[in-house]
Amino acid sequence: MTAVERIQISPQHNISRVLKGGWQLAGGHGAIDRVQALDDMRVYVAAGITTFDCADIYTGVEELIGQFLRRERDAFASGSLPPVQVHTKYVPDLALLPRLTFADTEAVIDRSLLRLGLERLDLVQFHWWDYATAGYVEAALHLQRLQSAGKIKHLAVTNFDVPHLLEILEAGVRIETCQVQYSVLDQRPRARLVPLCRQEHMHLLCYGTVAGGFVSDRYLAAPEPQHPLENRSLTKYKLIIDDFGGWEAYQALLHTLRGIADRHATTIAVVATRFVLQQPTVGAAIVGARHARHLPQALDIFSFSLDNEEVQTIEDHIARAPGPSGPVYALERVKGGRHASIMKYNLNKE
Repeated sequence: MTAVERIQISPQHNISRVLKGGWQLAGGHGAIDRVQALDDMRVYVAAGITTFDCADIYTGVEELIGQFLRRERDAFASGSLPPVQVHTKYVPDLALLPRLTFADTEAVIDRSLLRLGLERLDLVQFHWWDYATAGYVEAALHLQRLQSAGKIKHLAVTNFDVPHLLEILEAGVRIETCQVQYSVLDQRPRARLVPLCRQEHMHLLCYGTVAGGFVSDRYLAAPEPQHPLENRSLTKYKLIIDDFGGWEAYQALLHTLRGIADRHATTIAVVATRFVLQQPTVGAAIVGARHARHLPQALDIFSFSLDNEEVQTIEDHIARAPGPSGPVYALERVKGGRHASIMKYNLNKE
């Protein structure tokens, strides 16, 4: 079996370079068989993909991972399963931002601890919906206070651009990772965030590497789909394809990726993910694999590396794309905009 690459995020935190994503288990992507989901988690962990990504606002996912950790407690204790790392998020509701208190933050962190059945959260990724609402630095300091109290091991952010992340860093909060969208279709982190990560010794954790499944053989030479699309992921990433240059430019990229995949006897999705993993400061890719049948493809990511010529061929396509452009997650923050249409801003209510 192919060995899963690992990376040292901090002296105390070592993770697999593919994270098992949790968003697809939160609804909006089809019915969930809980027993099968738990069995699939075990298969992934046994294969070496030991790091989970979830969130306080992913309905039912923290509880599901907590159930898995309890079910497999003896296997972890005996060493028959390797240790698991759980990355969750802190996403205070948009409506609460103007009056957010330390007590509000602590209540959500305590709830995540309870759901997961942990005494300390491995890594908490902080998201803030609206920069126009003051308080994100204070909220980060609240998380730092909870870290000092032993409830959180590491602090991180998700979807923060450089100016606002710098404010948090300058307040004295140590940030280990930044979770952002980064793919062959979306290169927004490159301009400013990657240099900052290099400077601050932070790692990127990347979602959207296969654009919800669009960057795959399934869509090669396929006609452009019409709305409504099958699920929220496809709705989200079809907008990225439009920004990249449209269906024709996207199809040209898929054909190029297919040619590279042929050389490595693999798939388009694997090549696209490998490309992201080879980018500077990238620590890991988050793969939204709902089923264990996707595991062989996830493991194949570690069976080869792209050479310089292959990387440059992909880069040539990216260079011709008009977008998406601007800071990370800026398009998604435009209220009433195309990208904001799928957002759910107030999911942290009890």
